Amino acid sequence: MNPFEMVVAIIVVITIGKVLQARYGVVKGRHGQLEGLATRDPGEKLEAERLRDDIRALKERVQVLERVITDNENSLRLDHEIEKLRDKNRI
Repeated sequence: MNPFEMVVAIIVVITIGKVLQARYGVVKGRHGQLEGLATRDPGEKLEAERLRDDIRALKERVQVLERVITDNENSLRLDHEIEKLRDKNRI
């Protein structure tokens, strides 16, 4: 590989890297270190925070459901309570 081809190859690699950085929103900090994804829209940050809160709430609900399902004594009591409610709704 001659020097001209080497220079062209380096330029191509750098260009591809810059395009990928721009595509995925990677930004550089004050000292040239990569800091993470850029926020393109201020609403995206609020939406991401809301989604995190929703996921956290769903995880808590799943934990409660797992505890209810795996607890044998409560499951028997729960079955009786459900049957009582069904009987009340039939009347």
